[in-house]
Amino acid sequence: MDTMTLSLAEANALALTVLRSNGFSDDHAAAIAANVTAGERDGAASHGLWRLLGIVDTLRKGKVSPDARPVLCDKAPAVVQVDARGGCSLLAWQLGLPVLIDKARQGGIAALAINRCMHFSALFADIEPLTDAGLVGLACTPSHAWVAPQGGSRPLFGTNPIAFGWPRAGKPPFIFDMATSAAARGEIQLHQRHGTPLPEGWGIDSRGRPSTDPQAVLDGAMLTFGGHKGSALAAMVELIAGPLIGDMTSAESLAWDDGAGALPFGGELILALDPARFLGDEAPAHLARAEALFTDMQAQGARLPGERRFQARARSEQQGVVLQRSLYDDINGLIRGR
Repeated sequence: MDTMTLSLAEANALALTVLRSNGFSDDHAAAIAANVTAGERDGAASHGLWRLLGIVDTLRKGKVSPDARPVLCDKAPAVVQVDARGGCSLLAWQLGLPVLIDKARQGGIAALAINRCMHFSALFADIEPLTDAGLVGLACTPSHAWVAPQGGSRPLFGTNPIAFGWPRAGKPPFIFDMATSAAARGEIQLHQRHGTPLPEGWGIDSRGRPSTDPQAVLDGAMLTFGGHKGSALAAMVELIAGPLIGDMTSAESLAWDDGAGALPFGGELILALDPARFLGDEAPAHLARAEALFTDMQAQGARLPGERRFQARARSEQQGVVLQRSLYDDINGLIRGR
């Protein structure tokens, strides 16, 4: 397989060039480029530079604003809302993050609702700044209706990821970011791109039959992880990051798309909790108990969520990121004005 290596600076510059040449404003382009470069850096290929193909396609189909200015609304003592106004979620997240952190430190718990946004990004990037600030974080978002509920045969849920983060003094945070589907949509699309079969249990075809053919699953339905358990969690995400914050469910997002094949549109909910407010002077002792839990997990040979991501980050910062030449060429092909 023909590959090439880019430094992180080169990867970010490539993303910026693609986004700006297609009409994204400088601030949107910078936010998106930083996010997809971080995904590539951390070994999350399904949320790395490959995402530029879908982002530009969504823009060209008129399904995302390239220059929307998000608007913040202080809804309640523990609630902040940011209307992305049809733009990408990332600028809205940047605007709301400092307010979310301040509210969590004041009251112990706070919520950020992001509305009317195009969403493509991995949630771990939204959670890590909270753990860096010493807070516990939880985030979730619906997507398009691509996933069948347990016992069903037609798409209803999105991939509906959930991310959770726990701060660790002097160590990388404990962060997991997982779809409630058996795999992320992007992973199936990468299997399709590479011409490789899917693992069993990832999806069904349009007639409800189990399939390992990526295209058949993309045309049919993905499955939740863990059967009814993943299905229940997916429904929870639909509710708390949809109707609860006044935004779309995954089925409504897909209907809004109207066959365009663009990236999902809707909302995201982020919660922040401050251990210092919950525990006061006892916080250090109880946080030490959490560290004992992590130590006991590792003593059994278990890998902590996020370990591989931080290892990949350290490696990429030294060695750069490796891309398939075909992907690099496709990304370059997006640049307008050449």
